[in-house]
Amino acid sequence: MDFTRDNLMYAAIFGWFSFVWFGWAQEAPPSEWRIWLGIGAAVALITGIAGAILSFYHWHSKTALAAIANFNWYLIIFAAEVILILAGSLLLLWLHKEEQVAPFISLLVALHFVGLKFVFQDELLFLLAGLMLIVTFAAYPLANYLHVSLSALIGGGNGVILLGFAWVGLLRFLS
Repeated sequence: MDFTRDNLMYAAIFGWFSFVWFGWAQEAPPSEWRIWLGIGAAVALITGIAGAILSFYHWHSKTALAAIANFNWYLIIFAAEVILILAGSLLLLWLHKEEQVAPFISLLVALHFVGLKFVFQDELLFLLAGLMLIVTFAAYPLANYLHVSLSALIGGGNGVILLGFAWVGLLRFLS
């Protein structure tokens, strides 16, 4: 992917959402995980801030969103994701299935990266989607086996994955 601004926005957005997932993981983790989740959250926040600052200074660099069709598809995918997450999460809360909100959101976020692969012309977004799907579905048997909450596994797993992809954006910028 040869889009400077998009790589820096990966660092900013993936860093920020890594921070959010690490925070969600702290809802009910094993006590020995808390320090690692806190460290992950701090690194993610710093990465996101660095990505945001660099994005600001390179805002007029090349981006896949310069093409009107790509920008329109980006907005459609993003709006659909937000609406589905909101509606589905509210339904799960209404049904008293709070523990299913994290897996539901993880599933939708993963799937939205499939569509964004075509917007940003970046094959790595398929990998990101696949890894998040693995985290989402593997969390169920692992949560039972390890006796931990779904939110701890999904939040921690997605936090690590998104932080890695934030760093991929920074490394692409530096290379």
